[in-house]
Amino acid sequence: MSKRVIALGFFDGVHIGHGALLNMAVKRAAQLGAVAAAETFDVHPETVIFGRDMPLINNMADREALMKELYGVDEVIFTHFDETMMKVPWQEFVDEFLVRRYGAVHLVCGHDYRFGYKGIGTAEMLKEYCENRGMGCDIIPKVELDGVTVSSTHIRTLIESGDMETAARFLGHPHRISGTVVDGRKLGRTLGIPTANILIEDGILQPVHGVYACKAYVDDGVYPAVTNIGVRPTVDESGAVTVEPYILDFDGDIYGKTLRLDFYKFLRPERKFASTDELKAAVAKNVQETRTLFVQ
Repeated sequence: MSKRVIALGFFDGVHIGHGALLNMAVKRAAQLGAVAAAETFDVHPETVIFGRDMPLINNMADREALMKELYGVDEVIFTHFDETMMKVPWQEFVDEFLVRRYGAVHLVCGHDYRFGYKGIGTAEMLKEYCENRGMGCDIIPKVELDGVTVSSTHIRTLIESGDMETAARFLGHPHRISGTVVDGRKLGRTLGIPTANILIEDGILQPVHGVYACKAYVDDGVYPAVTNIGVRPTVDESGAVTVEPYILDFDGDIYGKTLRLDFYKFLRPERKFASTDELKAAVAKNVQETRTLFVQ
């Protein structure tokens, strides 16, 4: 079994606070000749423990990709969180899951890390437990930006309000949404504004409805995109929420493919226009704003 240095947390958003843990895990792994890993859950623990919805900043695939791309983590371990896992004592979680199953030789956690049944385990208890077993354990202090503690909770409020620029500073990267391109009603195509319809997984956080300047990653290319999130009130009365990027300078069949969107700027709220001509004029303005943003 490979030796692993494991960073512990849920890592929703993979923000700069998480980055401090992941950087330390990579550093310790290099020192110990071990695999740099992160252990996380597939379901947010609060959803199971408290029975409440917890909208997530990223899906599992994006969480894993961000940890590997930005911080050089070798492996992301997803553990299923259910009522059985919820009742596992913290000592058993360390011994049976981290050490015996995954070969942990060193652990990294945040200062406020709590784990195990009823959240009894703390960062300090983990450190002492590791020391008694000849293992290392780093506790990472809180990370602040502009006097605010960096947290997934704070970043969710920024995304929900459409403040993608501030969110990107706290994340350390643009907010990312990925999904499969599915067949839509092709209403944009009839207006000369062909859009892709992205299927977003249930439970993923929705930014405030409106139009955004994005970069779209598809077919190994990167393109500017004007993305509408909302119900398209001018052309659709169904009330269904969609995520639809108008990918500039791109013409190809991408149905069934995964499309990644990075969000850079909120351009305007969604609104119902008096005519499709008004809508087209607004989109043309948004296209110019997006092009201007990415040539600066």
